[in-house]
Amino acid sequence: LAECIEHELRYIVEKSDLYLACYRNETIEFMKKSEFVIKWLLKALMQRLNVEDMESKQSLLMGSKRINLNYYPICPNPELTVGVGRHSDVSPLTFLLQDNIGGLFFRKMETDSWIHVPPVNGSIVINVGDALQIMSNGKYKSVEHRVAANGSNNRVSVPIFVNPRPDDIIGPLAEVLKNGEEAKYKQVLYSDCVKRFFRKGHDGKETIDFAKI
Repeated sequence: LAECIEHELRYIVEKSDLYLACYRNETIEFMKKSEFVIKWLLKALMQRLNVEDMESKQSLLMGSKRINLNYYPICPNPELTVGVGRHSDVSPLTFLLQDNIGGLFFRKMETDSWIHVPPVNGSIVINVGDALQIMSNGKYKSVEHRVAANGSNNRVSVPIFVNPRPDDIIGPLAEVLKNGEEAKYKQVLYSDCVKRFFRKGHDGKETIDFAKI
């Protein structure tokens, strides 16, 4: 049995390397072409916070980027498990391409009800993350979401996470507080937020709680 399992794992790894090589160029190209839209979205969001000089905030908002290729295999008993548990992304913004299978759910704010986000061909799903909630002093809310397991089809999603650099300090922006608004969040090292995010299970918005004053 051990030999059979080892053989299957080796086959999966070899196939994974082949698929990654095939899609590497397409993935990089998708990431490059998304940058214009991400910048446009962030500029619009910053203008609502009275940030006029977007260039001065660009490094803080998107100083680093990461792309994931998520694969959710068919689950014979989807009612017994989850694809991904409830969580909010730690990044300021997530730029998500999902396939036509579905399974993404957003938590309705202030309730425990969940809303399915049906896939629309050619569309992109935008998630506000914890870092943007902190920087906006709560004006923008990070969204809790989860992925349900599927009993009929494999599912693929491709999220791009735009992040501050690890050594950046994030907190409510000066432009947000300039009229005397009280800060709801402290100044925190972004890498500390990321560490807390990955040390815990997907179970809510602990990163926000960590940054609260």
